[in-house]
Amino acid sequence: MIIYNVTINIHESVHDQWMDWMQNKHIADVLATGKFTSARLVKVLVEEEMGGITYSVQYTTDCKETLQRYYDEDAPRLREEGFRLFGDKMLAFRTELELISEH
Repeated sequence: MIIYNVTINIHESVHDQWMDWMQNKHIADVLATGKFTSARLVKVLVEEEMGGITYSVQYTTDCKETLQRYYDEDAPRLREEGFRLFGDKMLAFRTELELISEH
């Protein structure tokens, strides 16, 4: 199993709008691609020097090939919406994780 992790720092001035968009639109849009089986939104509990509030969204998929299809077919469109809505008030970076075991 592969976890596609997106860590986002969001400026306080757009936090509530961003949270509404994430919970009621964006995560659902990503899941609607059919390439992920689940998603979870978690808050990072470390304060950043740059300010803002940091979250991690973790999308689960079956394999790297499915994730690559997401990058090729869906990611540009879905990323563009966030950039259009929040611009430089949202900073995101992405990490690919492979689940080794659960205990």
